Amino acid sequence: MGDTLFNLAHQTGFFSLTVGNVIMIAVALGLLYLAIVKQYEPLLLLPISFGMLLVNLYPPIMEEGGLLYYFFMLDEWTILPSLIFLGVGALTDFGPLIANPKSFLLGAAAQFGVFGAFLLAMLMGFTEPQAAAVSIIGGADGPTSIFLAMKLGQRELMGPIAVAAYSYMSLVPIIQPPIMRALTTEKERKIKMEQLRDVTKRERILFPVIVTIIVCLLLPSTAPLIGMLMLGNLFRESGVVRQLQDTASNALMYIVVILLGTSVGATTSAEAFLKWTTIKIVILGLIAFAFGTAAGVLFGKLMCKLTGGKINPLIGSAGVSAVPMAARVSQKVGAEADPTNFLLMHAMGPNVAGVIGTAVAAGVFMAIFGV
Repeated sequence: MGDTLFNLAHQTGFFSLTVGNVIMIAVALGLLYLAIVKQYEPLLLLPISFGMLLVNLYPPIMEEGGLLYYFFMLDEWTILPSLIFLGVGALTDFGPLIANPKSFLLGAAAQFGVFGAFLLAMLMGFTEPQAAAVSIIGGADGPTSIFLAMKLGQRELMGPIAVAAYSYMSLVPIIQPPIMRALTTEKERKIKMEQLRDVTKRERILFPVIVTIIVCLLLPSTAPLIGMLMLGNLFRESGVVRQLQDTASNALMYIVVILLGTSVGATTSAEAFLKWTTIKIVILGLIAFAFGTAAGVLFGKLMCKLTGGKINPLIGSAGVSAVPMAARVSQKVGAEADPTNFLLMHAMGPNVAGVIGTAVAAGVFMAIFGV
């Protein structure tokens, strides 16, 4: 009986827990608190944090034969990130971008954080492919971060990169406002922009087709992301496949979020995550995101002066890829200066341009490294 009880006790998880596991379990519980109580992007943060909890309680769940191992393989094959883009496209209205093509410039300016972090990462000792994979965090785009890390063969860095990217997506309302206020005057924050023109159905249908042709010819490696993004948008705008749009933006999207979130969280075992490299990735990601936000706002200030005060610089911060959270933050900060100021639709232009811009930045890196 004594041997039986001894063997049973050793089969429990308590005997295999390490100090690192305990630390990661505490982190997972903290992230669960932020997701459930503070409601910071719970659709992303809750499955990620629960995956983190599971892998540190039972590490074999991420080994070959374990449930989350097979979820992760869909990440490694870049299937899940591409399907996320399909759902995003089906949910996204590109009308504000079409109505104000200048928004493309703000979305492009926000990518400065990506390329600035790339140079900084190399100075910190990362190889060029590693630096590229880390720097894309600056776009605040989790699926693109996973896609690029896998394409560049940075599987060992995928966990920290993905967690950092999704964390900064969740923390947009905390990180961005101080930067936006510091770089703008109250007078600039109060600028009211003219109402956007109406966009015709023909323009809405032609836009995803034209963007797909141009971007995929220039950067063929972006086809999985840009192609799925624009296909989803074509489902939305064509008006003839409502069932496909509803499936892509609802049932399929939520299934993919569950698989992607839990598998990303499960890459954060104590052995893989508690390293100095992880700390550097988290710091670089924050720097990249802050630089991207600042670059967007500063370029917005330049456009404000060039247009005689017709553009509110706050919408430049929405040039990062966190849709629609970044646009909502632009609206919130603008409304703090003037409650009658409505910037949301104007900010959606740079915001959706940022989605395209981050995918293009990833394509540039893949072209540089011959992927």
